[in-house]
Amino acid sequence: MPALSLNDFERDALATLTTYATIPCLSPMFDEHWQESGHIERAVGLLADWARARTLANFDVTVHRLEGRTPVLCVTVESTGASSGTVLLYGHLDKQPPLGDWSDGLGPYAPVRRGDRLYARGVVDDGYSTFAALLAIEAMEASGIPHSRCVVLIEASEESGSPDLDAYLDLLTDHLGNVELMICLDSGGLSYDRLWLTTSLRGIVNAEVTVNVLTQGLHSGSVSGVVPSSFRLLRQLLDRVEDPSTGEILIKELHCEIPENHVTAAKEVANEFGDFLVEALPTTEGVSLMGDCAADRMLRSTWCPTLSVIGVGGIPEPEMAGNVLRPFTTVVLSFRLPPLVDAKVASGAIERTLSADAPFAKVTVSQAADGWMCPPLQPWLEEALLEASTDAFGRPPGFCGEGGSIPFLASLGKRFPAVQFVATGALGPKSNAHGIDEMLDLPTAVGVTNSVITVLGSYANKKD
Repeated sequence: MPALSLNDFERDALATLTTYATIPCLSPMFDEHWQESGHIERAVGLLADWARARTLANFDVTVHRLEGRTPVLCVTVESTGASSGTVLLYGHLDKQPPLGDWSDGLGPYAPVRRGDRLYARGVVDDGYSTFAALLAIEAMEASGIPHSRCVVLIEASEESGSPDLDAYLDLLTDHLGNVELMICLDSGGLSYDRLWLTTSLRGIVNAEVTVNVLTQGLHSGSVSGVVPSSFRLLRQLLDRVEDPSTGEILIKELHCEIPENHVTAAKEVANEFGDFLVEALPTTEGVSLMGDCAADRMLRSTWCPTLSVIGVGGIPEPEMAGNVLRPFTTVVLSFRLPPLVDAKVASGAIERTLSADAPFAKVTVSQAADGWMCPPLQPWLEEALLEASTDAFGRPPGFCGEGGSIPFLASLGKRFPAVQFVATGALGPKSNAHGIDEMLDLPTAVGVTNSVITVLGSYANKKD
């Protein structure tokens, strides 16, 4: 198979990727005025222009727009004489917010290259994906390697839970045709020494809970002891859904049985990599981590439901705190769901649990997305992934579950039950997606691109 070098990636992609890195194209959840700001339009226009400049035999670049929804970039590359099925290659261009102050010399929209690593928001999650997908196809055509019909789909609402994606999948149903292989480039793994394949992803439910006790704040010396604290009432509600001593989720609808093969896989990864989750965490002194061992922690982070309080409202900053009984407290709760739990069932159970006999509480679910478990790999794909990782990285592929969510995988799986999945990407240690100092390891991006070439070539030549 043809192989791209780092020099090829630098020549053909790096300048445009670096320009993309300067655009604050936040996902709509983090920029309610995204349409007015135009940052997402600027990003999709930049990537579309780069795509149109590719050297491909027969292809089309279209930006689809539905009223009130983020745009979708769709690049269709027609078959060069191979299988009649369609390969769908997925990525996204929207970004998470900066989060906080980045390290000295780094900034979310001021890309910096240090050695073979590029630092900026969105470069690994998931700005590189457009370049990896199209450079792989371009390299195949330049070398005369047949490929099947490919559709590169780049959405702009993934970091908000992909609320716009199903509408575009409906719009493009006929255009997509017979999708037999899906390559998702929005994932990663535990190291940079092999191709990593994601075997499962958790679902998510986000809910906003507001406890109101007053129409206005009052002097705490006058009313405390009579008016209940909104924070205390909120604590009582949270204790309904989470054991405060262990962190165990108490709603049965948020649990599922862990498949035995995933338990075995977690043990195998733990045997090779040790307690890597503990080693990588910037925990403070005195914090006791959850889980009994490395394998248990892996399963807790990929197959167990969890609750994180990701936002708080109604509470002044410490320097502004006065002796006031506050009128309300609001929290945003983020529940991670096991891969096999239905997000709609889970969100209904969460609402009922938090609202029951609590007229002072308002509960609103803002996001609900199913998790995903990779279906069994067909023999041709198993062989292709082994070849891809060995050729590109010098080692066999790795397989592991992830604790995050990619709602598109579940959506496509429901639409195309027989589709084969390759969920991979360039994320790895210290790539810091969603955090400060996000980083793309450029050799890994090249390795992933070369792996895509191998998989596309194997699919084109597989025996039906």
